[in-house]
Amino acid sequence: MKVHKLLHTRMRVNDLERSVKFYHEALGLEASRRFTSPRGAQLVFLRVPGSEEEIELCQMPAGAESVSVQPDLVHLAFGVEDLGAFAAELLRKGFALSDGPTKTGSGSVIAFIDAPEGYEVELIEGAK
Repeated sequence: MKVHKLLHTRMRVNDLERSVKFYHEALGLEASRRFTSPRGAQLVFLRVPGSEEEIELCQMPAGAESVSVQPDLVHLAFGVEDLGAFAAELLRKGFALSDGPTKTGSGSVIAFIDAPEGYEVELIEGAK
């Protein structure tokens, strides 16, 4: 017996709408559904167009401990066609890279942008 598919990854956030706005404006992710959990948490599921996996953003009810992500603890990685053009578009929208672009030993080019709460987002242009 084994699992057959990754469905979603949950990330807790302090300000749900700020995070949804970041992932939509910076990366083009779309909210696929929203609801309140039985425990009162506000949930938004985000999806890359054309992908089945989702990112679940979760804001706990008032009074819950604040989220503070340790550096280099976790990151999301997204493929992009042209990292230079993508980075220029990010900058035009008011988002700056926090690291890179850096060419890797495999020939791909990577860069990072910081999401709210300190989550890192890696952008990867495949080797050519």
